[in-house]
Amino acid sequence: MKMIELLLLETVETLGIVGDVVKVRPGYARNFLLPRGLATKPTPKAIENLAARRAEVEAELTRLKAEREALIEKLSEFELTLPRTANDQGHLYGGVSQHDIAQALSEAGFAIEDRHVRIGEQIKRLDSYEIPIVLDKDLRTQIKLWVVRDQPTTADLDAAAESAEVEEPAVEAELEQDQNA
Repeated sequence: MKMIELLLLETVETLGIVGDVVKVRPGYARNFLLPRGLATKPTPKAIENLAARRAEVEAELTRLKAEREALIEKLSEFELTLPRTANDQGHLYGGVSQHDIAQALSEAGFAIEDRHVRIGEQIKRLDSYEIPIVLDKDLRTQIKLWVVRDQPTTADLDAAAESAEVEEPAVEAELEQDQNA
């Protein structure tokens, strides 16, 4: 398989950072990297010109990695509760997607994107789940997700009504005793 060498002018997430000389397939270079100005042919002068920019990008990546490690540390003990509407058997009327989880984490103050949440399929039942959060290849953790009912079930309402009926005669008896005394 024929590969060509290119010098990256910008950081390409799955390929490398500014100043890396990478080997890619000709079609990827011709159709993606070169038209977008992300890469060029590697020459000693071009590599030398990008050295300062590469140092800046490496420093920025080091800073980002430290921030992400701190975020992983905070997330490791975090529990998230999402209220959802469900039937009496615990099946959700809608699902909980990775977008829902990422949005709830963002609202809780964590800088999490959808792609960091790895659940595979939508969650369809009330329960607790261990949700993997992957910020980078070596930066991963799990959070505890509780999917709970947002409204009481009909069984809960019936039980509450029964307990209220039982308490009413006792309350009336107490009122009568207070009035007689």
